[in-house]
Amino acid sequence: MMMKKSMLVAACAAGMFAAEAKVQLGVPFTDGVVLQRERAVPVWGTADAGEKVTVTFAGQRVAATAGADGRWCVKLAPMKASCESRELRANEAVAKDVLVGEVWFCAGQSNTELPLCGGNPHFRDAKGAMRARMTHKPLVRFCHQSNYRTSVEPKKTPAKPVEWKTFTPQNLLAGPSFSAMGVYFALEIHNALGIPVGIVGTYWGGTRVEPWTPKSGLASVPSCAAFADQKLLDPAAYDAAKKAGTVKFRIQDQPRVLWNEMVEPWTPFAMRGFIWYQGCSNAGDGYAYADKMQALYNGWAKEFANPGLKLYFVQLAPWGYDRIATIQEAQAKFAAAEKNAGMAVINDLGNLHDIHPNDKETVGQRLALLALNRDYGFADVRADAPTLKDWKVEGDTFVLSFDHAEGWYLYNPDWAVSNGFEIAGPDGKFVPARIVNLQPRDGKHPDQSHGVIKGRDLVVRAPGVAEPKKLRYLFSRPWRGSLYSDANLPLGAFHIGD
Repeated sequence: MMMKKSMLVAACAAGMFAAEAKVQLGVPFTDGVVLQRERAVPVWGTADAGEKVTVTFAGQRVAATAGADGRWCVKLAPMKASCESRELRANEAVAKDVLVGEVWFCAGQSNTELPLCGGNPHFRDAKGAMRARMTHKPLVRFCHQSNYRTSVEPKKTPAKPVEWKTFTPQNLLAGPSFSAMGVYFALEIHNALGIPVGIVGTYWGGTRVEPWTPKSGLASVPSCAAFADQKLLDPAAYDAAKKAGTVKFRIQDQPRVLWNEMVEPWTPFAMRGFIWYQGCSNAGDGYAYADKMQALYNGWAKEFANPGLKLYFVQLAPWGYDRIATIQEAQAKFAAAEKNAGMAVINDLGNLHDIHPNDKETVGQRLALLALNRDYGFADVRADAPTLKDWKVEGDTFVLSFDHAEGWYLYNPDWAVSNGFEIAGPDGKFVPARIVNLQPRDGKHPDQSHGVIKGRDLVVRAPGVAEPKKLRYLFSRPWRGSLYSDANLPLGAFHIGD
């Protein structure tokens, strides 16, 4: 009898506990979160089915009722940026020290992952430790969301706890250090705008683009549609298949699995956009990579319910891959086709001995130029690298006209006139070319130049090629850019002819 009473008391207690289950805020909404300004902000979480949830923040009060699955979601009306530390409440759940400003994601493979600080001299930023010690920016915050796991189904809750940290020496120096590219980008945005900035890092070295793309994005591009329905292996099934010798890929190479695990839990978080540095693992795709980038963008924009989502990405730097120009051109093709995308060219930063160039400050700055010009009203900022506008052949010479270049200069540390141009005649054999309107250093050094180029066009000629038919730029070793617009932005790889 006593046992039955005890069981009854326990059952009643359990029922009371279930009835009093606490309302919980969703993934991003922990202490220190930065909310996106000037657009509706979804706030979500869980509660008992049918429970009324009231969200309050910055004078707003919005209510919702939890559905049968216990999930609820409201939208806060667009807000102005605010440095005021305030509380976001959902019934008794609270997130403290909440700011309103600009929010970005930072995603990709190892060159995104490369940390501001670290113990590996070949995998850290060259100036990171100095920058970390000089940075006291409590209004700039980061959240590291890389847990290096995969999922065959989209998740609603990440395995890695969400913790927002301020840009201070203590946090930037501590491991795991945040993406150097992301740090420099966020600092440039904050310094220009003077408002809070939040940046979320999700990256994994050596990963392909397909795993970061949601099913909806893959399905939206015909050449990628097969990836949308590809059967995925969970860790147990993958281990069994690997042991049986029936798979040759890595578990993280499967389409969708990184999106499902590390990005999906954040949807539909309000943000301005994401910055992206990836492609080395897809370099063999060549021109097909343009479609994969479009699928990536389409999927992120749809799942974050943000048709104006911005994507600013980094064109690959040369590292010794012979056919790198083809994927660089694919990246440029995507950037030209997608109005909400922009590309930072960094071929002048490449290292033929290391796939991880350690100057991420310049990378972050060039990405920030795109955001400042296109999103934040800095009309005087010139953000776009030069792109070929028109060309003609005059005798034995190509005359090239460009957008985004009002003038030019050539910079080689050894003063050389070598430039990366090659021209072929009817025989199809490419010959190194010279820039005709490049001014020589002086009469004593015909193969040296200060780098001054006269005029807005580039006039290019190859010795011995009387009938030029084809031209290409940075298609041969060392693939390193040395031609810059007057805005200090390098010219990217391109070709004329087959």
